[in-house]
Amino acid sequence: MTGARSLRWLFIVFLATTAQAQHRVEGAVRGVWIPTPEHTRFFDDTMTMSRELELWRSLGINTVFVAVWNQGRTMYPSKVMKRLTGVRVHPAMVNRDPLGEVIAIAHRLDIKVYAWFEYGFASDYRGGPGSEILRKNTGWAALDLHGAPIEKNGFHWMNALDPDVQDFLLSLILEVAATHDLDGVQGDDRLPALPSEGGYNPATVARYRAEHGGAEPPADSHDSAWVSWRSAQLDDFMHRLHDRVKALKPSLQISMAPGAYPFSRTEYLQDWPGWLHRGWVDHVSPQLYRRDIVAYERELRRVTREQLRPEELSKLFPGILLSLSAGYLAEPELVRRMVEANRRAGIAGELFFFADGVTALRTTFEGLYKP
Repeated sequence: MTGARSLRWLFIVFLATTAQAQHRVEGAVRGVWIPTPEHTRFFDDTMTMSRELELWRSLGINTVFVAVWNQGRTMYPSKVMKRLTGVRVHPAMVNRDPLGEVIAIAHRLDIKVYAWFEYGFASDYRGGPGSEILRKNTGWAALDLHGAPIEKNGFHWMNALDPDVQDFLLSLILEVAATHDLDGVQGDDRLPALPSEGGYNPATVARYRAEHGGAEPPADSHDSAWVSWRSAQLDDFMHRLHDRVKALKPSLQISMAPGAYPFSRTEYLQDWPGWLHRGWVDHVSPQLYRRDIVAYERELRRVTREQLRPEELSKLFPGILLSLSAGYLAEPELVRRMVEANRRAGIAGELFFFADGVTALRTTFEGLYKP
């Protein structure tokens, strides 16, 4: 190849690479998670909501993920929950549709809104209001090897492998998609998910026996074949969720924010790289919640170099731990370095947990993004 031809070839490659990079930036999600009223003042009134959304937009945030399913309560008027529990909407939001209010304000500001199903297949945390779901539907509880209901890290779990439980969660997702002008829906480390201690419900065990010549499921909940069998059932649910949502609204984006892999699979049966490979999700935001840059960069390398394909990096927007209601607030320099690490890896956006931290660190965000 002559020198001139080599230069022309390099120029073509440069243009193609630049076009791809621009496409990633234009489609980049720069988002924040908004929790329920127990953890934020955001929902106090529409004036507060408008003020916060305007601030975040001025700082470059273009997407908000609103917790709509938490402790067995919805942040929108739900006929599904009215039938199941008699409670139509979060008690602090009676006579309001907080999700609808967010959408109306955010869309005027050109901010996209996703319905975030924070609790997923968890009914409640430490006996919260959602515990009535399992009291009224005793067969829905996820059971461990000894037949005891599963509690993990304070969360009580429904059996994510039960068809009725799956239909219930799917009905919530389709309900909010049909009744609100959303840009997307999102699951996380509890949707679709099940603690690996689970799967020992009688009906689930019967299915396993039928497929394994009468053999019992392994007593070791981390047995690789047993993990794979249960994980595949969550894969099937993810596939069905994708197909039903896209049939209802083809333009609606499907996002997932699982835990870091392979922890997500061994502990919660979530094989999310496979979901992305199969085209069942439009983008993923694994929770790379680390409190120092070395640990964050280590997790980021695993995702970008070992778990995803190069062409999938445009669909990756890592979850960054920014603040906790318990008092943690990331140092400004750490936030900058994590975002810089994403850019070096070819990642054009990220999601921050949670939104109040953006307000607290507004001076940091002023130089982070260009609106």
